[in-house]
Formats: sequence, C-alpha cells, structure tokens
Amino acid sequence: VSNQPPRSEEDRIHLLETLASADAFETFLQTKYVGQKRFSLEGGDALIPLLDDAIQTGGSLGAEEFVIGMAHRGRLNVLCSVMRKSFDQLFEQFSENYLPDTVAGDGDVKYHLGYESILTTTSGAKVEVRLAANPSHLEIVNPVVEGKARARQRIRGDTETRTKVLPLLIHGDAAVAGQGVVAETLNFSQLPGYRTGGTLHFVINNQIGFTTDFDDARTSDYCTSLAATVQAPVLHVNGDDAEAVLKCLEVAVRYRQQFHGDIFIDLLCYRRHGHNEGDEPKFTQPSLYKLIASHPSLREIYMNQLVSEGTIDNAHATEVKNRFEAMLDAKLEIAKSMKMANVKHFMEETWKGFTKATADDMSTPVKTQF
Repeated sequence: VSNQPPRSEEDRIHLLETLASADAFETFLQTKYVGQKRFSLEGGDALIPLLDDAIQTGGSLGAEEFVIGMAHRGRLNVLCSVMRKSFDQLFEQFSENYLPDTVAGDGDVKYHLGYESILTTTSGAKVEVRLAANPSHLEIVNPVVEGKARARQRIRGDTETRTKVLPLLIHGDAAVAGQGVVAETLNFSQLPGYRTGGTLHFVINNQIGFTTDFDDARTSDYCTSLAATVQAPVLHVNGDDAEAVLKCLEVAVRYRQQFHGDIFIDLLCYRRHGHNEGDEPKFTQPSLYKLIASHPSLREIYMNQLVSEGTIDNAHATEVKNRFEAMLDAKLEIAKSMKMANVKHFMEETWKGFTKATADDMSTPVKTQF
C-alpha cells in the first residue's frame, strides 16, 4: 500500500538479525541463570529494533545525543543490544563474585545503573546515548531525563530548535497510566523554563500491571490516554509486526524533529513470563498464559515471513541465531574466568576531576552572601 513503502533486503535482514540477537540474549539468560530476576523483554522484543532505528533515524535528522529513561523491563537487553555494554561485564554482575559498591545498592544494581555509549550510525554519524540511572520506582526517572536533556541541550548550544538532544522515555503500560509523575512531567513539557523540544515516549504495553489486568487498573480506554493533555499524537502498533513498528518509529522521530512536541508509540505486546522470572503468571491469568505458551516469538514470526517471501532461507536464519549464541557462550566463559568483577562506573569521563567531599569539607564555613 502507498503508506508502506517496501524496505530494502539489507534493511530486512538487519532487522531479523537484531530480533535474533535480542531473542537469543533473553533465552540465554533464562537457560544459564534459572530463577534469577532479569525482568525479561520476551513478548516486547520489538523494543530493541525500535531503539536501534530511533538512533539511526535521529542521527540522520540532526540528533547528536539521546537521553533515555526506563524502568527494569527489558533493561538488560537494552544495555547490551542497544547500548553495547559488554556481555561478559553483565554476566559478571549475575555471578556470585559481583560485589556492587555500597553506595549503588544491592544485587538489583544491574537493573538500576545507567550507561553511556557513543554509537556510529550506518551513515557514519556519531550519536551519544545516555541511559539514566533509575531506582525501583519506575516512572520517577521521567523528570530526571527531561532535566538532563535540557542541560545537555544548553551545553551543546541547542536552546532554540532543541533538535540535537532528544529525550526518550520507555514506559510500562500500568505505570504510565498509574503514576502521577508522568502527568506532572507532561504538564511541564511546554513551559518555557522546562521545554526540551518534545519527548519520544515508547510504551511496552504488555497489558498486565504486575498481576492486574488492564480493565481492572484504569478508567481510560488506553494507557496512553493522558497524552491528550498536551495534544500529543499516539501511534498504536502491533508488537508482532516488526516492520510496522519501525514505520511508526520513523514517523515519530520526524514528527518530533519537525514539530518539537511529544509523541507516543504504544507497543501492544505481551509478557512471556511473570512480572519477574520467580513469579508464576498462570495463577492470576491462566487463560492468557495458555495462549502465550504456544505463541511464537517475534523472531520466529518475522523469520517465517522472510523465508516465505524468499528473502532468506532457513539455513541463513538458523546460522544467525547459532552465531549469536556461540558469542554469548564465549562471553560467559570470560566472565567465569574473572576472580573479581571489574565494576566500571558509567560516568567516569563526565566526573573526571571531581572528588567526594570529606567530613572536614562538609564542616568548613562557606561564604554564601552576595
């Protein structure tokens, strides 16, 4: 159809490889770290190519930096598949020899710490990507991301069009509807002292909030209904249609860059496991999880589509998955060989030259008058 221009064979194979890597990563963790919490992205796998394409499309439209905020669902996959955090470093954080800094928190730290990367797009553009640290309180990171984005815009001299630094928030469906901080942040979005030139909002809409069905959790028709408070467009898309997801992304980024306003992508998907991997979802949603158990992954759906259309053959599709799994096995062996985990602080360069205050520093009188 006219509004769905065909994607090149190269783009479609890249999309399949992105899905295959995201899927293999989750399966690998499920197999190697049985029962450990990881807040799997399975069912919402389309988030990974969505973010990957956001950086590519944004870079082609003048974006030099993304500031991202998200909670724990899919965070590990985002860190490794999008932010390029090394897999062996993550595996170290799952191992028993990982002792997080006492200031950073307990063993949940791998879901909370931020990360920073400089990525190169296919066109050769350099894009800085900053994932903000976030505690367990889900959407509380939203105003932090907006403030950080505005500060980065000022540093880059991007205070007029604000097209060089893009804030991007990844929400959960129950949290975006249920936490007041989302509406509060939206209400600040067009004020002169807080404007950031529009935010990209991606909602991982798995239709369950912990154990609560959506029709028991909110009054509004959609979890994104609050977007109407700032007249932000909402694109509702089937999370099992990989190419439609990317089409929505390209529209969203172009809208943000041209009209400097917020826009939402409501990724309608599901959650293959419980809230975390220690929960049994069949206790609270038995009928739904009977359907989910037999439902193919997005990788399988898209792979079968490409095979049926003759874009690839089964051997190629299998080779992509096997290659990535072999790489993960190699990274796991590296992590196992480490006697002590190497904790890399993600803002080392930013804070170079700064030192922690001592007790004496804190008690030294400071002249505060003008």
